[in-house]
Amino acid sequence: MRIEEEVGAPFAVPAGEGETTWFQPNRMTVKATAEQTNGGFGLVESWVRAGSSPPLHVHRREDESFWVLEGRVRFQVGEQEILAGPGAFVFAPRDIPHTFVVEGAEDAHLLTLLTPGGGERFFLDAGREPEGPGLPPPGPPDVARLQQLAPAYGNEILGPPLTPRG
Repeated sequence: MRIEEEVGAPFAVPAGEGETTWFQPNRMTVKATAEQTNGGFGLVESWVRAGSSPPLHVHRREDESFWVLEGRVRFQVGEQEILAGPGAFVFAPRDIPHTFVVEGAEDAHLLTLLTPGGGERFFLDAGREPEGPGLPPPGPPDVARLQQLAPAYGNEILGPPLTPRG
């Protein structure tokens, strides 16, 4: 059951529900938006393909926090490298360049918290309607598309994706 009556009102989003997009080679479901949380945060559940990495980027408007539910993810946040497994939490403050790569053969399952909210819409605008269940076909990120949309969200694409180490 989904409860949502007005902006800032209590709401719930059941498992498997929310606005879903194929964003690059990943499947992302927005569970909460800035509109629903009075601007407080956006929350995104992601299934990220093994070997996948977004380009190095920076957020100017929000902090980005990651909770790894499944898989092994290597994060680069500023000069710090962090290897995170299930249950790990990683904080990427605004204005600090960051990226990550899913290591190994297992896909990753993540929760991403954007504070304050608003940045979650970037994934929806840069993504596409899922053509079915599961992940989209594998492939490199469409950096040109990301660079085109990033400024509207206070983001900058700074460099290439990470390469998995195995």
